[in-house]
Amino acid sequence: MILDIYKIDGTLSSEKMDLADDIFGFEPNDHAIYLAVKSYLANQRQGTSKAKERGEVRGGGKKPWKQKGRGGARAGTTRSPLWVGGGTIFGPRPRDYREDLPKKIKKLARKSALSYKVKDNQVILVEDFSFESPKTKNFRDILSALKVNGKKVLLLTNGNNDTVYRSGRNIPKVKILEAEKVSTYDILNNQVLILQKSAVEKISKAFVKKEEAVN
Repeated sequence: MILDIYKIDGTLSSEKMDLADDIFGFEPNDHAIYLAVKSYLANQRQGTSKAKERGEVRGGGKKPWKQKGRGGARAGTTRSPLWVGGGTIFGPRPRDYREDLPKKIKKLARKSALSYKVKDNQVILVEDFSFESPKTKNFRDILSALKVNGKKVLLLTNGNNDTVYRSGRNIPKVKILEAEKVSTYDILNNQVLILQKSAVEKISKAFVKKEEAVN
């Protein structure tokens, strides 16, 4: 699949890029995407919720009143779950929500997500750019030129581009990530996916390396 490459002023450059069909023209696998997104969201959970149960609540060592003779219900401790200030019945306990996926499933999910974005015309290729110093206005100008200002945007760069990252990090709905570190969730969780020219090459090389590692 061949896509045009835009300049940062929003005009078309003379260059075009042929996107690899085995990455960007892949037949999407919805179940792989589901597993990848589910795993990603589960791995964001801290799992530190904790409530004290009956044996962990302070106090309650003495029987509040004698067993018989008062005409009321029996009570062995003031820290019963039935009392105010008592322990919690079956309260949350710290746990690990992490879910691991096979490398092949992760790769399949990312390919499927990228293919969906291309299929839905939500991908913009742009020439490589950087700034001498971080400046939000310069980044906003690029978004306006590409007619994506105000939309939820993900920009993928080739490696760590600090000036670009710092220029766009304070803009609402804008996220900037390194191309080879992007997750399936990140690829899908936006309205427009902007790829720098060299980032596309980085993605292609990353998939090749992962395939070699798996094989």
